[in-house]
Amino acid sequence: MSDPRERATSRPPPVVGEGCARRYDPEALSSEDGTDFPGAEELWRQLQEKVPDESKRVEKEKGR
Repeated sequence: MSDPRERATSRPPPVVGEGCARRYDPEALSSEDGTDFPGAEELWRQLQEKVPDESKRVEKEKGR
């Protein structure tokens, strides 16, 4: 950091698209981007198991 005005900050990766189709450029992403969340797969599985039960409950309530 030779420029004293440049501070150590994070910056988002480049994006492609516009509006609702705007997303991070996959070509610009690397293994350095993202987060370390080792429990993500297990959490996703647990949440997906709950979805059918909740949708059945909503269907029952609609039928009342």
